Amino acid sequence: MITDHRAPDNPLIFVNAAFEQVTGYRREEVLGRSWRFLQSSEADPGAVASIEAALTEGRSITNDLQSVRKNGEVFWNRLHVMPLISEAGATAFHLTMHADLTAEQDKKDAEPRFRGVHEQPDAATERARRAKAVARAAGAWEWDVPGERLYADARFAELYGISASAAASGLPTQAFFDPVHPADRMRLRIAVAGIMHGADIFSKDYRIINPDGSVRWVSARGKTGRDHDQKLVRFEGILTDITEQKRVEEQLRIIQTAGGVGTFEYVSGFGTVVVSEQFCRLLGLHTSEALPVRTINSVVHPDDPPLIGGPDDNRVGESSYQEFRVVQPETGEIRWLGRRGERRDDGHILGVRFIGVIYDVTAAKEAEEKLRQFAETLESRVRERTKERDRVWNNSRDLLAVLGEDGVFRSVSPSWTAVLGHRPGDLIGRHVLDLVHPDDAGMTRAALETVVQGRGLTNFETRYLHKDGSSRWTSWHTSHEDGLVFAYGRDVTEVKARTEDLRRAEEQLGQAQKMEAMGQLTGGIAHDFNNLLQVVYGNLNLIRRKPENPDRVRRWAENGLQAAERGAKLTAQLLAFSRAQKLELRPVAVGALLRGLEDMLKRTLGHMVRVNLDLMDDGVGVFADPTQLEMAVLNLAINARDAMPEGGSLTIETRLCSIAHDAELAPGDYLELRIIDNGVGMSPEVLARAFDPFFTTKGVGKGTGLGLSQVYGMVRQAGGSTRITSTVGHGTTVSLVLCLAELTTATPIQGDHAGADRAAAGSATVLVVDDDQDVRCFLTSSLTALGYRVVEAADGSAALTALDDFVPDLLLVDFAMPGMNGAQVATAARDKRPDLPIIFASGYADTAEIDGVGVGTTVLRKPFKIEELEAAVATALART
Repeated sequence: MITDHRAPDNPLIFVNAAFEQVTGYRREEVLGRSWRFLQSSEADPGAVASIEAALTEGRSITNDLQSVRKNGEVFWNRLHVMPLISEAGATAFHLTMHADLTAEQDKKDAEPRFRGVHEQPDAATERARRAKAVARAAGAWEWDVPGERLYADARFAELYGISASAAASGLPTQAFFDPVHPADRMRLRIAVAGIMHGADIFSKDYRIINPDGSVRWVSARGKTGRDHDQKLVRFEGILTDITEQKRVEEQLRIIQTAGGVGTFEYVSGFGTVVVSEQFCRLLGLHTSEALPVRTINSVVHPDDPPLIGGPDDNRVGESSYQEFRVVQPETGEIRWLGRRGERRDDGHILGVRFIGVIYDVTAAKEAEEKLRQFAETLESRVRERTKERDRVWNNSRDLLAVLGEDGVFRSVSPSWTAVLGHRPGDLIGRHVLDLVHPDDAGMTRAALETVVQGRGLTNFETRYLHKDGSSRWTSWHTSHEDGLVFAYGRDVTEVKARTEDLRRAEEQLGQAQKMEAMGQLTGGIAHDFNNLLQVVYGNLNLIRRKPENPDRVRRWAENGLQAAERGAKLTAQLLAFSRAQKLELRPVAVGALLRGLEDMLKRTLGHMVRVNLDLMDDGVGVFADPTQLEMAVLNLAINARDAMPEGGSLTIETRLCSIAHDAELAPGDYLELRIIDNGVGMSPEVLARAFDPFFTTKGVGKGTGLGLSQVYGMVRQAGGSTRITSTVGHGTTVSLVLCLAELTTATPIQGDHAGADRAAAGSATVLVVDDDQDVRCFLTSSLTALGYRVVEAADGSAALTALDDFVPDLLLVDFAMPGMNGAQVATAARDKRPDLPIIFASGYADTAEIDGVGVGTTVLRKPFKIEELEAAVATALART
């Protein structure tokens, strides 16, 4: 504890955790109380008086005093009191160390119990009962060596965790070793064997394992007894509980290590010093319990006084502080150590005992040296720093300024003249907004408020007015301190101009890339379209040359239609890639759809490719356009066939999967449609470009490179994702991850639906709107042949006029038209006729605009057959 002798009654101002454990008092209960509050009423008045005298005289003293714990328990307390001396040499405080000596006192009290324990068990038991009332009492034991029996009192039995009555009645001598910790048992057996064979002293500390599993440290001190023939007859001793002492020793060791404090004790005239483990570490020496004085002093720097045995080490009672350097023996590193201690005179026999501590003060010495150097050079550095600041201010090419929180300039650097043409003297006292471009004044005012609130600006760009009236872009950084705004700005006008030039160049590059893509498109599909046109052109010529042969005309017409359908599919691929085609997404029974494709796949892929279907139940549905999904599967199957020139196996399977983290998909459950082949596979370079438009590994004229791009576009529009895995020589797997959908029962439109309503067709009027005369003629002729009345319009304006004049039952309108497009015509028509059914006939359509028209609309993709036109018109009229 630490007490303040300058305050009345020398009160406590600090106690450590060990004080709380020994006394039972909490820190807040004792601070401010007199140091005497622990004294027992039975305390020796002489001892108290000697302590009082030492406190008054400012000297150290050690004395044993009976003290009282908080619970009323009396214990022997060894007080070591020493003054703490200030730098001025006066006593500042008193440090008192308390040591619980009850165990030692109990050993003295227990000496009479050494003899006759087994001869008078009842008396021994009574003495043990009384001893048990004394806290931390020692226990006594006695071996009957010839009889090989162990007798002990109740305290011994308690420490060993055995029955007191059994210990008093006698136990086999093996019981002395049974509860001993296994790590200490052999050491204890050797010590007992030693004293049995003539050793003079038995003194061992060891651990006992109690029945509850707890461990306690005990200290055993004993001696042997012999008869008149010098025959060994007994081995007796005292056992003391030293668990708390061991715990304190361990705490002290940890404290020394953690705090970097080493302890030592030296008696003048001796050649060795008792030291701690941390003491050895600080000197760079191997750990030892004692070191020679000359070894310790050998590591001290030659220019410094010795650590031990100096001229002042014989001055009794002085508490000295000394700093010295040590040279680490192994590394040669020089460290500063501080030494503090006290010298005590233990009599003429022992001489002066020097007890103290050492600790590393290198960091403090280095800081002290730096502070000294700093103080010596402060003035010159301040002068130099001022010059540097002025040099930066005057020579800076950036705009430097100091403003008040009101936005008024307090100071500006000369660079304002070079950058903006304003002299510094002309700007002092003006508001910053006077120089800001009018269009940027609002955001500059808001930025100034932000800075005043304590949030600095970084790369805040705004335009400032040059003296000649032009504007310059400036990037600002600010800080706010002591009611002032410190700002520096950099002219970024040229940087902004270069950035704009770069943006234009990137746009031009993008345009060039688009043109290159168009070139790739032209080269890739021109051959296919020429073949298709050749078939259509040739068959139409044959029909014109031989119109009188019906069979040949029918065959030639079929050939031409097939070629046109191939062209329509190629166009659909292009539109799907561009995502400009409107998909008719609806729940699709994916199992039934794939089984329906099985025969077509087998015919298309040929006999060298084995087709396997591993599908889930037909009751599982996905959101998709069934036509586009069929086309995607067919394209992927054809790609797989091309990757298996020698034949192979194609597997189509469906599985449910759960997605947790994906860049393209929301978390949830999906259906995975996988097309698996065992073909040649793809290299990593080819795999990386597999979805790129127009990219193909096929020869010229054998593919456009749009197949996988079409698949990707279709699946993404349906809310899914596409993945590819491939290994060269082992095949490829393409996975289509599709959104699940609940299948609904719907009544399909029968093929003869239009025929059933043919009677109604004669009374229905269709307004046909298309800017292409040939297409309009085809639509008019087809609808007239189907029995409908037809009104034609070449553009949107004519269509709106016809709505008023003819009151049609159905509007059939092209989407892409000059002036008003189909969606705009349909919207205007709905304003006049909200219930008018509308069919969009187009190969390219903006999905968002068509969806905006509302319900009651149908999309009929070009090109289409007359049968598809008939079904669409009949369905729209039937819905009405």
